[in-house]
Amino acid sequence: MERLVLVRHGMSEYNEKGLWTGLTDVPLSPKGHEEAKKAGEALKDIRFDVAYVSALTRAKQTWTEIAQVLGLHNIPTIESAALNERDYGDFTGKNKWEVKKEVGEEEFQKLRRSWDYPPPHGESLKMVYERVIPYYEAEIKSKLKEEKNVLVAAHGNSLRALIKHLENVSDEDIPKLELATGQIYIYTMDKDGKITGKEIRTVNPDVH
Repeated sequence: MERLVLVRHGMSEYNEKGLWTGLTDVPLSPKGHEEAKKAGEALKDIRFDVAYVSALTRAKQTWTEIAQVLGLHNIPTIESAALNERDYGDFTGKNKWEVKKEVGEEEFQKLRRSWDYPPPHGESLKMVYERVIPYYEAEIKSKLKEEKNVLVAAHGNSLRALIKHLENVSDEDIPKLELATGQIYIYTMDKDGKITGKEIRTVNPDVH
């Protein structure tokens, strides 16, 4: 049975400040580096063959910390912007909680978590799904069919899109899905890429 492991990056400098990050290429905070190391420790029971990482620094730094802990210095690592975070458009860089006060709870939740409600000049989760899933089907799934264990280090929304696809989560239920920084989803897959088991490992209980 092959493993597909999804890891959300550790806390970034913008996460600590409560800012919508999106495509802004900010690094991990010191706490984020620690979360990434803890994620590595939590994965010591799994042997990895290949890693896929978004093109943004916080995901790449998370993978670097995990690889360091696990001694994975030579496995193939593929970087792709298809796995990047959602573009928050005009809300990028704004404080989430100040925006919540301005627009109200209902509008805030639609902006933050809904399926098909893009912010001005930004992406909805549906739009993220439309770039993540073709990449998964074309690139990552083939590695699972080759009986390889795969790690994906990416972002809250790109991973929510992938989880929606893998678990067939409905449009109505996907807003309820939250991933904390450093959170790990472990799927056991059969040779056809279908899920036969799932486990969640958490290194940080807080969602940002």
